Amino acid sequence: MQLKWVEDFIALARERSFTRAAESRHVTHPAFGRRIRALEAWAGTALVERGGAEGESAPGADARSRGGAGGPVRLTAAGTAFLATAEQLARELSQSQEELRAIAGRQARSVTLATGRTLARTVLADALPRMRTVLRTAELHVVTNGLTQTVAMLERGEADLWLGYHHAALEVRLDGRAYAHATLASDRLVPVSRANAQGGPQHALSPTGPAVPYLAYADTLALGRLVEDLLARHPLAPRLRRIIECDSADAQYEYVQRGVGVAWLPWSMVRPDCQSGRLAPAGDRRLELRFDVRLVRPKRRLTEAAEAIWQALARN
Repeated sequence: MQLKWVEDFIALARERSFTRAAESRHVTHPAFGRRIRALEAWAGTALVERGGAEGESAPGADARSRGGAGGPVRLTAAGTAFLATAEQLARELSQSQEELRAIAGRQARSVTLATGRTLARTVLADALPRMRTVLRTAELHVVTNGLTQTVAMLERGEADLWLGYHHAALEVRLDGRAYAHATLASDRLVPVSRANAQGGPQHALSPTGPAVPYLAYADTLALGRLVEDLLARHPLAPRLRRIIECDSADAQYEYVQRGVGVAWLPWSMVRPDCQSGRLAPAGDRRLELRFDVRLVRPKRRLTEAAEAIWQALARN
């Protein structure tokens, strides 16, 4: 069965005339009649009373006998029963079509950006004002996860853009022939502790002194890989007593504020607290680690909305 047959039947039931129904459906009279008969063949029964019906004769009648000026078309009992089903089907399909078009419209203006939770809270949040104009017509979906998962989303085409850390210690292998990038920010990881009454660190790092309670990142996080690489190769690595491992920089930040221990946190996150005296650097600059934050995209043409967000974010 074809949807146009159902719509033809509804038009015929409304007009009660093959001629007027055919005109309303913008098809020729013979073609309209063939479509009604095709619907009846699918139904396995007559839906329209013929004989004296205007403009249509019984199935198999010679074409020259059609076109008489009989009375209004009448539906059979089966036709009357089917009309309610046909009208409901047409309504539901029309509504479904509108919903699908709305979904397609949202998809066309929807942009997915994959990143980590910390970057979503810091670098991306700082960049949002640059997208104010673009976001009037586009919708940004921010998906946060670990480094491996978010890179995989970009490679599988599940994300239009990827925002991530860039450092030699991170093994992010994206083919430069297929992907382009822009550096959005530079930052540094700083070991910080809750400040004491004198403004110094409550837990001070030392390569020879007592072991300091250490708040570590899970190795699924890029920040965790950076810190572990720093500690593994640093000639003056401090003595640490690992007490907590967590996959959230936000949680580590809260633990540091409560004096639980030392954590390496992005300077962009802790600068206000260090400047106000709530937190303090726990070691010297040699224990800090610098990194860049890159926005990465496929080199192929993206949707208009994704291209607009790329341009808004990538411009200096």
